[in-house]
Amino acid sequence: MRDPSGSPASLAAWAIFVDYDGTITDRDTFDVLVEAFAGPHVWAQTERELDEGGASIRDVLQRQAGYVTGDYDNVRSILRREIAVDATFAQFARDVVACGAALTVVSSGIEPIIRERLDDAGARDVAIVANGLEPDPSGWKIVYRDGSPNGTDKSALVGAARARGRRTAFVGDGRSDFAAAELADVRFAKRGRLLEGYLRERGLAYAPFSSFAEIGALLDAARRGCA
Repeated sequence: MRDPSGSPASLAAWAIFVDYDGTITDRDTFDVLVEAFAGPHVWAQTERELDEGGASIRDVLQRQAGYVTGDYDNVRSILRREIAVDATFAQFARDVVACGAALTVVSSGIEPIIRERLDDAGARDVAIVANGLEPDPSGWKIVYRDGSPNGTDKSALVGAARARGRRTAFVGDGRSDFAAAELADVRFAKRGRLLEGYLRERGLAYAPFSSFAEIGALLDAARRGCA
């Protein structure tokens, strides 16, 4: 990895932030759950509101959570069946942490769901910043960690790392990643997703990827010097 001046930089100098839904996974948690509990027409309606700017990500996610009326075990079964975790993420995480990078999964979603899936995938010790959950059988409720309209203030986390003197990298795919990716020194955008189009339209440099194996390959030069 290179710093913004173009010079090689050791991974120990970096804070790497990675989105979860649609980035580490192939599908978004609440996309799957809304379709399962309320139907695809309800999911399409909430997506239109986001596209048209009629509601914040935070408000839409809270409404989507309210459609989830199953118990936690039932929901866990749905997510395991319908959502796959990138099989190359765990090795990527081990490699960058072994080289001294600070790696954090940042999400507008639910921390216990993310933790369980990453543990299963072999990424057990990765730091996670996400939201809490009250899984009421009559409708789930997200317990937000901050007041961000994005559900989690990812850009504040990137900014805090920069203020501590770290170089920053952001890996994402969607709308809630826009502000954080803009602020980061280096950006990785999942191919064919909203973040890639957003960065391209604004002329912001980024590296496209489809799996974390590609990102790992891009970091090889920075990893060579680590024990």
